[in-house]
Amino acid sequence: MTGDGTRAVRAGLPEPRANEPALPGPAFAAHYHLPGEVSGPYTYGREANPTWAALERAIAALETPDGPGPAAEAVAFPSGMAAISAVLFSQLRPGDTAVLPSDGYQLLPALRDRLEAFGVAVRTAPTAGDAQLAALDGARLLWLESPSNPGLDVCDIRRLADAAHRHGALVAVDNTLPTPLGQRPLELGADFSVASGTKALTGHGDLLLGYVAARDPRLTAAVRDWRKVAGAIPGPMEAWLAHRSLATLHLRVDRQAATALALAEALRNRPEVTGLRHPGLPTDPAHALALRQMRGGRFGCVVSFVLPGRVHAERFLTALRLVDEATSFGGVRSTAERRGRWGGDAVPEGFIRFSVGVEDTADLVADVLAALDEAARP
Repeated sequence: MTGDGTRAVRAGLPEPRANEPALPGPAFAAHYHLPGEVSGPYTYGREANPTWAALERAIAALETPDGPGPAAEAVAFPSGMAAISAVLFSQLRPGDTAVLPSDGYQLLPALRDRLEAFGVAVRTAPTAGDAQLAALDGARLLWLESPSNPGLDVCDIRRLADAAHRHGALVAVDNTLPTPLGQRPLELGADFSVASGTKALTGHGDLLLGYVAARDPRLTAAVRDWRKVAGAIPGPMEAWLAHRSLATLHLRVDRQAATALALAEALRNRPEVTGLRHPGLPTDPAHALALRQMRGGRFGCVVSFVLPGRVHAERFLTALRLVDEATSFGGVRSTAERRGRWGGDAVPEGFIRFSVGVEDTADLVADVLAALDEAARP
């Protein structure tokens, strides 16, 4: 059994060959030489590509639970939303019922509208307190987001997965924020682990990507077939960049988690900061559950908090020197934004979603505290 760092560095690499690169370059191909009958792993560019395949093997290695049981399979997509859509639309039919979080990613309401237009009933409930348990009767699929984005609430994945399976429902978990090094949903009983690789998985803010992982080959086959029919395929260059980035995943998530906790601790002492959330913070309401469920002390790179109103929050963001005002999270450069500017999240006007990068911890904390001081001046 290898450690997370070793697994991340070696995941998906081919067997070494003399005078060949350790990670072969991207394969750009719309078609392949295909004499005679259709056979072999690569037949047409919309169906498969050797660069995707290597990335998918790598992600599957990271998502596969320790211990007995089948290995995971992964299917790569050009964005996290493409991956989410693939699960929902490959598994749900008119007349089915889906249960979604009411406090999840801001595009989930748009997906709800489209599901309902196709005849799928949708119920929602908050992440905290495992509230989705009450909505499971007759459901075909339960969608979980833990920790939730942007509120950072945590639900008990194993408890919800067990309950959903008793009701005959499949379970999918958005694992974007923890990454497979911080949480393995398949190990906790979920049927699907889904993530936006745009964020912490690849971590450099320079590509869009998504993936779906599952242990049941029938589920991954359905998702892969949806990708083929919808044409939701990743580019080979993006897939290669993503695979390259996995080698530093353990270094990045460990550094970001440690600094995020240090930042959260520093923010506890600021009187203008309310609603502070980070699952690693011992005083956070989700900490005890996160401690049981998340792996290796990796509670994610995101800290959320509320400042006294929109103007105060904007003064704070302007005063930051080491932090980019940008959306998304998980990158090597710290970012922050006033989340209410998008209009899709039920958050106060002064709500800040802060994504911790890999800067020196002391420098980043000092920059945030100085910006808070500047924003508080009359």
